[in-house]
Amino acid sequence: MPGAPANACLTVPAQRLGTGGRSAVHDALAAEEPLELRLHTPADPLPLAVLMRTPGHDRELIGGWLLSEGLLPAELSLSPDDENPNVWHLHTPEWERLAAGARLGVSSSACGVCGTGSIERLAVRAGPLPVSGPPLPWPLLAGLPQQLQAAQPLFRDTGGVHAAGLFTAAGELLAAFEDVGRHNATDKVLGWALRQRLDRSALVLCVSSRAGFEIVQKAVMAGVPVVVAVGAASSLAVDTAQAFGLTLCAFVRQGRVTVYSGAERLELPDALP
Repeated sequence: MPGAPANACLTVPAQRLGTGGRSAVHDALAAEEPLELRLHTPADPLPLAVLMRTPGHDRELIGGWLLSEGLLPAELSLSPDDENPNVWHLHTPEWERLAAGARLGVSSSACGVCGTGSIERLAVRAGPLPVSGPPLPWPLLAGLPQQLQAAQPLFRDTGGVHAAGLFTAAGELLAAFEDVGRHNATDKVLGWALRQRLDRSALVLCVSSRAGFEIVQKAVMAGVPVVVAVGAASSLAVDTAQAFGLTLCAFVRQGRVTVYSGAERLELPDALP
């Protein structure tokens, strides 16, 4: 299970104010730094993306980002810069396709949303998610956030990061990653699954945040059919989930689950009279 990198957390002096007065403290903060991905072309390196992220697991972050943005080439080489730890280099025979995506703005945003932008544009790159396997018991999904929280050491230290985890259909946590950005945490865990060559069609993605469009978009692009979120779902996230047949569960807390799409994948309780 990947742990929190040593450089993911830093301590700064601060003042804590309360009803009892003011005190000087040293507070733990989640680190946030830019990662620049440079695509090498026959001419010059081209800045492909700048991602604001928590340092660590950069290779997984880049792999998941390429996958979820529809830019993943069949053959590639990734390497960190010799001098700057916040710069990575990408070499691929498909540099022209990736460069075209960069010029169209696919990779210009650090928010994880720009470059897809709409259900219609997403549909060009992804198809409906098939329904397979036995139905998932809804109480199993209700327990996933608690398991994810137990795998968040950086959150326990700072209270300032999100997490994303991948679970099996039996509720086993395979891996969890943390980051200041919920989209980055999602890219990291999807990149991990990519490197492990897992069958993503049998997995469940759980996020500690709300279920925004970018989370659902990344799940659709990666072929993960079920998303569980601790927070609320946005209207566009629900529309996207319904359009692609993704099972979307939000407000998953205190033993409760709100299902917005894809209920056919779940073993549901009896309806109330």
